[in-house]
Amino acid sequence: MFKATTLNLSAYGETRIAPDKATINLGVQTEAPTAAAALTANNTQMTSMIAALRKAGIADKEIQTSGLNLSPQYDYVQNEPPKLRGYQASNQVTITVNDLNKLGQAVDATVKAGANQVNGISFGLKDPSAAEDAARHAAVKALAAKADLYAKATGHRVGRLVTLSESGGYSGGPPPAPMMAYARMEKAGDSVPVSAGELSVRIDINGLYELTK
Repeated sequence: MFKATTLNLSAYGETRIAPDKATINLGVQTEAPTAAAALTANNTQMTSMIAALRKAGIADKEIQTSGLNLSPQYDYVQNEPPKLRGYQASNQVTITVNDLNKLGQAVDATVKAGANQVNGISFGLKDPSAAEDAARHAAVKALAAKADLYAKATGHRVGRLVTLSESGGYSGGPPPAPMMAYARMEKAGDSVPVSAGELSVRIDINGLYELTK
C-alpha cells in the first residue's frame, strides 16, 4: 500500500497559433415543377461551381460531396390538403482550402458560378504537433509550479513525480461558424473578406507527486 504523502494535481497548457487551412461547406439548391427539372438545374449549377473551384486553385481531392437531397415541396393552406408546388434538389460539397490566400477568392468564385448556400466555415492546422508540444511544455511547467506551491504551503518538499497523464489536444479547430449566402460581388476581382484569427491548442495533464518533509 502506498503510504507516502501525495499530491494529485491537474494543470493545463495552452498555445495560440494562426490556422493554415480552412474547411467550407457550400452547395446549390434549386426548385422546379418536376423532380427531373430540379435535378437538371442543380447539376448544371453544381458543374459550374466545381469548375470555378478548380479555377480558383482547389484540387479535386479537396472537394468532397457531403450531402445530396431531392424532396417534394408543398404549399399549405388552412383547411385544405397540401398542394404540391414542385421539387427541391440540394447538393452540398465540403472543400478544404490549404492556401488561405485563396479562401476569399474561392468562396466568391463559387457564388458567382451558382452556389447559393454557404453553410459554414472552420479553420484548422495541417500539422498540430508543434503547437501541441508547446502546450505540453506549458502544462508541465504549470503543474510543477502548482506542486511546489502546495508542498511549501503544507510544510513539505516535492519528492518525485509518480505518475503523469494527459488529455485534450488539438481537435481540428472550433465547430463551423455559419456564413450567410451573400449577393454577387459587383466589381471584378473583389473577394470575400475572411479573417482566420487564431486557434487555441490546449493540453490537460494530471500528475501524482510524492512529498517529503
